[in-house]
Amino acid sequence: MDTPDQPQIYLITPTEIDLITFAPQLAAVLDAHPVACVRLALSTKDEGDLSRAADALREVTHARDVALVVTDHLLMVERLGLDGVHLSDAARSVRFTRKELGEDAIVGSFCGPSKHDGMAAGEAGADYVSFGPVQASTLGDGSFADREIFEWWSEVIEVPVVAEGGLNTDMIRSLAPYTDFFGIGDEIWQQDDPKAALGTLIKAMS
Repeated sequence: MDTPDQPQIYLITPTEIDLITFAPQLAAVLDAHPVACVRLALSTKDEGDLSRAADALREVTHARDVALVVTDHLLMVERLGLDGVHLSDAARSVRFTRKELGEDAIVGSFCGPSKHDGMAAGEAGADYVSFGPVQASTLGDGSFADREIFEWWSEVIEVPVVAEGGLNTDMIRSLAPYTDFFGIGDEIWQQDDPKAALGTLIKAMS
């Protein structure tokens, strides 16, 4: 995943999807806006459901030269022809995953608000590190990745960084100079028109 001056868009699927409606919806969004990567982030542990979703979304993404990664299920990457995996356990399994999947696979690591975990993931071979949510909420323990983390990271660390969770136009405007990717999910999928919602967020970058 390249990192030009303006941040790129990294789409995250909802945790539950209806493939009949979601696959064409995703296709419409990808046709309307430049997207670097899509993350299949389903909550299901059903192998059949995951495989069907991966097959359907791979057709959509690969037809448009967009990478498709899956959250945590590294054993499914090669079998389903995906481009890599997004790990949600900070730096803990990055080194093992890189060894298993090889150098060509995308290996990303979600590190919450922890600069320390981010550095450890980068050193272990992650292609990108993701921090978030980017503002306080009543979810989880309320911790969040503030702008200072992104400012520091962009000055000191070369590993690309993703800002995700709690994004809105104000946060995107604030973080655009300091992040390589915006990980956008519910921010658009919960809207009536995801394509238009993403357009609004992209405009806020400039």
